[in-house]
Amino acid sequence: MDGEEIRNVATASLRETYADPLGGEIVAEAADKWYAPDRLDDRLDADEVAYLVAETDEGVVGFSESELDGDAAAAIQWLHVHPDARGEGIGVELLERTEAALREQGAARVEGRVLAANDVGNEFYQDRGFSRSGEVELDVAGSTHTEHRYVKLPTDGAELAERRETEDGPLWVAFDERERGSEAPFYAAYRDEQRTEKYGFYCANCETANTAMNTMGQVTCNNCGNERRATRWDAAYL
Repeated sequence: MDGEEIRNVATASLRETYADPLGGEIVAEAADKWYAPDRLDDRLDADEVAYLVAETDEGVVGFSESELDGDAAAAIQWLHVHPDARGEGIGVELLERTEAALREQGAARVEGRVLAANDVGNEFYQDRGFSRSGEVELDVAGSTHTEHRYVKLPTDGAELAERRETEDGPLWVAFDERERGSEAPFYAAYRDEQRTEKYGFYCANCETANTAMNTMGQVTCNNCGNERRATRWDAAYL
């Protein structure tokens, strides 16, 4: 797989999609760091990271970048199509093939993540059977932006919220709202089944809700030390 072609597609796609809402300098810095040769080589070699590329006679024109974990879930971190190749159905076919590949690797739940400012990206997932499962506030280079979370479940997108008894009383754990952890996923926890009052997070590693989140959105389980992994927009990556 040609890393240079992937970098070129990612840089052009990020610039076209996010230069306006985030600023050209932030987008350029993000592309340089996320797709630096050493980091990209490491991710291409990682067992838990999956890349799928779309090619024409002119070379790579799109790719998906996904992460899998042991919880039968996969998150599509990026799906990029070069601006010059958009509108030709490449993104749709790439998404379909990515879903199929992830499910072949054991993912029962496939997630997508898109900044709220990306109207086209949000419509893309909604039009292809993904359901909004929640949203998170992200600090992107000092500015707050909302990221929408989407999920496609084997149960045709039905919401999954199960009651759990905790030291603070009953909570409803939303198994379609997850954050990847260092040991196991974190799931959003609510005070009510309708998900109107969010409590915090439920740690799947030790099955407790004894978690804490700092001002930068870092989630830690006070019981077992499980920590939320950095997301693509976190300061650690910018």
